[in-house]
Amino acid sequence: MTAYEKLLKCYECVKNKVDFKPEIALVLGSGLGDYADTAVEVHSTLDYADIEGFPKSTVEGHKGRFVFGYVKGVPVVVMQGRVHYYEGYPMTDVVLPARLMAMMGAKVLFLTNASGGVNAYFTAGDFMLITDHIASFVPNPLIGPNMDKIGTRFPDMSNIYNKDLCKIIRVSADELDIKLQQGVYLQLTGPSFESPAEIRMCRTLGADAVGMSTAVEAIAANHAGVKVCGISCVSNLACGMTDNPLTHAEVQEMADKSAPKFKALITKSIENIAGYLNESED
Repeated sequence: MTAYEKLLKCYECVKNKVDFKPEIALVLGSGLGDYADTAVEVHSTLDYADIEGFPKSTVEGHKGRFVFGYVKGVPVVVMQGRVHYYEGYPMTDVVLPARLMAMMGAKVLFLTNASGGVNAYFTAGDFMLITDHIASFVPNPLIGPNMDKIGTRFPDMSNIYNKDLCKIIRVSADELDIKLQQGVYLQLTGPSFESPAEIRMCRTLGADAVGMSTAVEAIAANHAGVKVCGISCVSNLACGMTDNPLTHAEVQEMADKSAPKFKALITKSIENIAGYLNESED
């Protein structure tokens, strides 16, 4: 079975189980797992395990289901738990959810994550608007036969984090009086945290934050013609910037601590993005 055939099979399965067309797709990163339980007026849910052929998240704190519903009246599909390359899945499986949500009808993919701060001016707990990324250290999800029905063989990447959506998120942060950094996100494979030398390399290359997800999902969504935006919660300063060893528990703890403001920013941004989409259609 080809990657495209697998995608179609998953789509048919979802379509047969859930009658819902989302406008915005939201991927929840660490610390945001309960957003769908508290901020979404739920229409229906669908466990990944109930979608034949769909990859399952194995990371602690990632529930592993789609939640369909409304945020401030905006139809959304929310991923509670993403799939990472380090879990052993092929890259086509890692980005299958992003492609699937595009097929469901989502016009925007809103990515969130927890990251390590590389920029010396960042502090743990900061939010960073992702304005660009570096994905050169992970396999490109478009390698292999092109899915011609989804997008072109050589997609443009000059506006992958849509400038209009970035502006809307900045305005949303201002409305809530939430400090919002901005910068370049660099994706590495994980699961080991980076060494001090690797962090120095990331900084030299122009990265402001580093993590183990997001960039490949953005590439796949952009290929499918979906507008992309993203916010990263800087849950810790990256290796070598402090004397403390890094642990997943530390990342989770800071992500949880930052969650209330993060949730408010996501909700306000979704509300404002929906207004922008409606104006664009008029």
